[in-house]
Order: sequence, then C-alpha cells, then structure tokens
Amino acid sequence: MLEQVYNIIDARYRSGLPLIVTTNIDIELIKNPPDIRYARIYDRVLEMCHPVKVDGNSRRREGLKKQFAERQELLGL
Repeated sequence: MLEQVYNIIDARYRSGLPLIVTTNIDIELIKNPPDIRYARIYDRVLEMCHPVKVDGNSRRREGLKKQFAERQELLGL
C-alpha cells in the first residue's frame, strides 16, 4: 500500500503536475515521521505542497452525534 501511494505521488512529481493532499495527520508527525517507510512519502509531499491547517469541529463527528441521537429516539432509548 505504501509503495502504491509513493508511486502516485512520485508520478505527479516527475510529471510536474499539481498535487492536493488532505489529511488529519499533524504537521509535526509529517515533518518527523517515526517510521522511515513514511519519511520518503512525507518528504515528497512537503516538497510539492504548502501545508494549510484548518481548525474546527469535525463535520463527520457532528453528523454521527446527530445520527446516534436519532437512532436512540427511534429505539426509545
């Protein structure tokens, strides 16, 4: 799996095509990966992309809370 990810990123890099990456991985972990297998992927991503941090509540988590409440009501819990 890691090799496939690297191959995609590397192909974009070598062809000069743009790359947009979204992740919930902290920038410090990207800059200092504990596993060397991730280092070459993260290095290439940092070389190609400018990090932009977006803070805020998770829309998925908010949606899950709403769905959970609806299911509880439906089940009479």
